[in-house]
Amino acid sequence: MARIHAHNKGRGKSGSKRPFRTTLPEWVKYSREEVETIILDLARKGVQPAVIGTILRDQYGIPSVRFILGKKLCKFLEERNIKPAVPWDLLNLMKRAVRVHEHLQQHRKDKVSQRALQLIESKIRRLVDYYKSIGKLPADWKYDIETAKLLVK
Repeated sequence: MARIHAHNKGRGKSGSKRPFRTTLPEWVKYSREEVETIILDLARKGVQPAVIGTILRDQYGIPSVRFILGKKLCKFLEERNIKPAVPWDLLNLMKRAVRVHEHLQQHRKDKVSQRALQLIESKIRRLVDYYKSIGKLPADWKYDIETAKLLVK
């Protein structure tokens, strides 16, 4: 029997990869200004950057915003001062933590969910430390479940 390594647990390396490309495909019909207005409209409605990229890919046929704008989507939104108080990945983790916490209020003996909440909150704390170190969050910002409930709602 083959030995399973701890780092990949026998799952292999397969997964989808973007094709290597440095220029915009010729079949994209939208100009830079049209793409900028679409992005700004979606961002003002509160759509997350990952969802904006998916909408552009699926509905408008734009494979990558970076080819058209020359920069990543989040960088474009930061330049336009359209960014949340907390980065999106941290906000999504806090949403999960709030949902699990509310579940635990009704089901106090659910040990699996208690462990899941511990794991989610440890990810949040690691991410907060990282964002503090690069300056995306203030140095005195602290996570607790009440803060998360206010930000999520």
